[in-house]
Formats: sequence, structure tokens, C-alpha cells
Amino acid sequence: MPVIFREGGARFFFSNEGSPREPVHVHVEKNDAEAKFWIRPDVTLAESFGFSRRELTELAQIIESRRSEIERAWHEHFG
Repeated sequence: MPVIFREGGARFFFSNEGSPREPVHVHVEKNDAEAKFWIRPDVTLAESFGFSRRELTELAQIIESRRSEIERAWHEHFG
């Protein structure tokens, strides 16, 4: 699972899910909490376990601000 970046104690990474592959998304882990966000058309929470609403809002803001970096890394990794 390639790590794209770390911020605020959280790890933002990819996971190869599904066949055919799912659209661009990013996973986030911090401590025992996990979340998955879709990137387009808007940053949207797909699922979450253990994060508070406030933390999810902060994560979505981080993802939004680094969306182009995430998309670029996705296309470099998955082609």
C-alpha cells in the first residue's frame, strides 16, 4: 500500500481494490481509525471507522488542498 504522504499523524495511502479498479480515492489511517475518501467530482467520505466528525472534516480539507498531488501519485502508480 503506497504511502502518498503523512500529515498530522495520519498516513494517506492507496490500496488496489476491485477489478476493475475503483475510481481515484485515498485511504487514511491514524492510530486505530481508518477512512476512505473519493476524490472526484468532490472530496467525499466513502467510509470511516473511528474518526470523529471534526477529524473527518480536517482530513477532507487536507485531501482537498492536496488533491492534485493525490491524483498525480495515483496515475503514476496505477498508470
